Amino acid sequence: MSNYHLDYLDELESESIHIFREVAGQFEKPALLFSGGKDSITLVHLALKAFRPGKFPFPLVHIDTGHNFPEALQFRDYLAEQIGEKLIVRHVEDTIKAKRLTEQKGKFASRNQLQTYTLLDTIEEFGFDACIGGARRDEEKARAKERIFSVRDEFGQWDPKRQRPELWNIYNGKIHKGENVRAFPISNWTELDVWNYIRREKIELPSIYFAHDREVLEYEGQYVAISDFIRIDETDVIVQKKVRYRTVGDMTCTAAVASNASTIEDIISEIIATKTSERGETRIDDKVSEAAMEDRKKNGYF
Repeated sequence: MSNYHLDYLDELESESIHIFREVAGQFEKPALLFSGGKDSITLVHLALKAFRPGKFPFPLVHIDTGHNFPEALQFRDYLAEQIGEKLIVRHVEDTIKAKRLTEQKGKFASRNQLQTYTLLDTIEEFGFDACIGGARRDEEKARAKERIFSVRDEFGQWDPKRQRPELWNIYNGKIHKGENVRAFPISNWTELDVWNYIRREKIELPSIYFAHDREVLEYEGQYVAISDFIRIDETDVIVQKKVRYRTVGDMTCTAAVASNASTIEDIISEIIATKTSERGETRIDDKVSEAAMEDRKKNGYF
């Protein structure tokens, strides 16, 4: 008998590669949304396994809010150049000016809702019929509802009550004119799976994921990076803290966690010990309401 055996990371990797190839086979103009965060970096690594030695059958696309962490942007450009793949960047700032949109006000004013306009405009500009992203079901309850192939209507909207069955890893990518699909190759992964895979594959990451000294604002038990994008009040407590980021969104809505984890092994140990999801612990924008993420997704958010 053969001693060949797939461990759980091999199985997850195999499923993700299968999804990538299904996207490439079923759609005319897909795109891979790439922000320079750990999940999208993992997607790039999986895409290399799925399509090398050939080129990717899609470009990398980033919707830049203008509020990103510089470490993530630098790594985004570095990795795209290193692998020799096309990177398309579109800026929310340009959409705000062109459409005369009103930006959110307040202490941690976010461009997340406005980001949807830029994403939908980019899909229309290039005629993308599928966008691949790094969302995972363990992140947030709205994402837990979503299928691996998530169909959006001609307005980019998602209806959680009208999703297609995905039995026996069969994915239905048939769409009508104007519709598009959001595809999630690592939907079945957990945060711990991602970090175990990063360790096994020796995947390079931005330094922001590891413990570092940073000036932060202590606000309602969270540590928010000091930047030009948040409002500093006289009563605010600003401290120098050793922190790391579990997830990397905008500087205005992503909090750090206090940590001394300087290696991947340290980070994995912290994740095993925690009882809070990465978005639950660090994403300010998800705390607006119980259905904050689902509301954004219904309106076209990724």
